[in-house]
Amino acid sequence: MPVSSEEMVSGYCGSHVLTVFTLLILFECIISLKLLELRVPAHVALGTRASLSCRWALGPADVLYSVKWYKDGREFFRHVPRDHEPRRKFPLPGVDVEQWDSSGSNLVLSAAASGTAGRYRCEVSGERPLFPTVSGHADMDVVVLPTNGPVLTGLESTYRLGDDVKVNCTSDRSRPSNKLSWYINGEPAPTTALLEPEYQICEDQLEITTLGLSFKLTKHHLKKNEIKFKCLATIASLYWRSIEESALIEREHVRDQSPIQHIDTEERAHSNLAPSLPCSITIVLMFSFSLFIRLCKITTG
Repeated sequence: MPVSSEEMVSGYCGSHVLTVFTLLILFECIISLKLLELRVPAHVALGTRASLSCRWALGPADVLYSVKWYKDGREFFRHVPRDHEPRRKFPLPGVDVEQWDSSGSNLVLSAAASGTAGRYRCEVSGERPLFPTVSGHADMDVVVLPTNGPVLTGLESTYRLGDDVKVNCTSDRSRPSNKLSWYINGEPAPTTALLEPEYQICEDQLEITTLGLSFKLTKHHLKKNEIKFKCLATIASLYWRSIEESALIEREHVRDQSPIQHIDTEERAHSNLAPSLPCSITIVLMFSFSLFIRLCKITTG
């Protein structure tokens, strides 16, 4: 069935309108609202204040509608510039906003508690008609720092070559657990000398970590008749404590070489004396011969 010219024009215009609309949507996607940066600390110490930051860029035709903050899917702060009350807080266990800026992009939370840990999301929306929206999320963990540093057990005051060295490093209670690292004479201990770490969970859900060190003492470990042990305990970038102790190494007595040197000295002495012996005999003989001549003269006279 032949197609009329009106239908052809209608189809042609319709396809062009669809193409233009598609291009407009793509153009909006390219130059529209963008989330530039979201800063949420991965770890925050118990009782300290965490700072949150969300940066965005509006497109040429965009107008900011709202900035909303969520934790684990629940809203706890909102900034809507056109509202009668632009900034609002919503009650949420473990999360309380103490400070904020005029744009709602920077927040400071109150002292962190165990309920502060979770996933935080920043959502930024533009005005109508398209209401472009961007968001980003990041996780935060609350750290219970140890009260004391690590301790060493099993270390002897002195060792001898060939002895088996067995030392333990134990951390104080924390959450999450401490990461322990061993150093021997300032160098990282070889993995062959490390035992499997042991974890103990306390009643308050805090953890104690123990890492053992076991190896045989060789000449490779000698350093000015001592060996140094260092254990380093860390938790993310918030905690860094170490303990270092030393032990003496009794070297085996080296056989004294002086008798050999003494023998060599005696041999040299004898060798130096040998050339002088004929000279002494010659002097004695000459003296005896001179005395004999004098006696003969006296007798003849």
